[in-house]
Amino acid sequence: MLLCGAVHRQQPFDSSLEKPQFPGASAEFVDQLEFIQPNVISGIPVYRVMDRQGNIINPSQDPQLSKETVLNFYQKMTLLNTMDRILYESQRQGRISFYMTNYGEEGTHIGSAAALDPNDLVFGQYREAGVLMYRGFPLDKFMAQCYANADDLGKGRQMPVHYGSRDLNFVTISSPLATQIPQAAGAAYAVKRENINRAVICYFGEGAASEGDAHAGFNFSATLECPLIFFCRNNGYAISTPTNEQYRGDGIAARGPGYGMLSIRVDGNDVFAVYNATKEARRRAVAENQPFLIEAMTYRIGHHSTSDDSSAYRSVDEVNYWDKQDHPISRLRHYMTARGWWSEDDERSWRKQSRKTVMEAFETAERRLKPNPELLFTDVYLEMTPSLEKQRESLWRHVQQYKEHYPLDLYDK
Repeated sequence: MLLCGAVHRQQPFDSSLEKPQFPGASAEFVDQLEFIQPNVISGIPVYRVMDRQGNIINPSQDPQLSKETVLNFYQKMTLLNTMDRILYESQRQGRISFYMTNYGEEGTHIGSAAALDPNDLVFGQYREAGVLMYRGFPLDKFMAQCYANADDLGKGRQMPVHYGSRDLNFVTISSPLATQIPQAAGAAYAVKRENINRAVICYFGEGAASEGDAHAGFNFSATLECPLIFFCRNNGYAISTPTNEQYRGDGIAARGPGYGMLSIRVDGNDVFAVYNATKEARRRAVAENQPFLIEAMTYRIGHHSTSDDSSAYRSVDEVNYWDKQDHPISRLRHYMTARGWWSEDDERSWRKQSRKTVMEAFETAERRLKPNPELLFTDVYLEMTPSLEKQRESLWRHVQQYKEHYPLDLYDK
């Protein structure tokens, strides 16, 4: 693996040297006027372990995972895919209000999640459901959140796909873009001060890296020397904005050295490459108290969300290439098949079983009542304030006055 950049240390001052003594940089004097070119190298290479046919390229990079572990990778990736298809269709049928699929990015989720310690704290953006699934978040809780029913851990207050779990150390997702990045830096600084064997990982897309919050998070984590992994899913599009309109430099990994961060670019469709890079970054982040930047190159096969029609800005042929020729699930399946770990019968049986499991959770969630409306006013203050009490009374007067529009029998008592 190629790690780019290093933590900058201020050099001791020596007035006898004919060298720049400015406190903000380490450099030499030159007597020729020359601007630095934006791409001084041909491009940061993409680290991979497997080729597109699932063959290990360099045996020394094979993580040597057990058959059981690899099968778990595959089953989690395909289960996520199945859940996506069912919940996407349920939104199209008007059963839930919104959804975002993870098609094509399953390898980034599972590979990184598997390399972490269960105690590590996760900050997601909104397309990391596989990380939570790998940690053991049950299907019925995914469904409860999307349906905002009485079993939802968030008590029906968030829009769909905004998951969270205190027990699984997964911070609840919020809609504003990139706000999780400086929050993760703060959390990692707190972890550092506790001096425990724990890291923080922060996921975001290449579009979110254009937000000012990304600069703040990168700079804070580097200067405060925090055990933090910045994991960028570069999937080619920020909603409808392609990468060639998003930035002019060499992607996101190229920004790391400028902040004094060790950086690497990996093939996000290679679950083993993602696993290796995240595992090493996690080990060193904790041992050395410094942040790492991983840029996982992948492709968003699905629409950005159910509010998006990606056919308006990209071709069907482009999408089909990534879906049929370079998909993380098919690559891992090639690897397993070559070792005799997976067969056509296994595939048919698992697909049938996983769909049945997802449908059972789906049907249960759909039948559940909605959360009690009283929960609108809890969990903000220890004791309800006069202003909240006034709002609560106003709500119930309104509901009683127009009760034909508010079927309270659908809500939990």
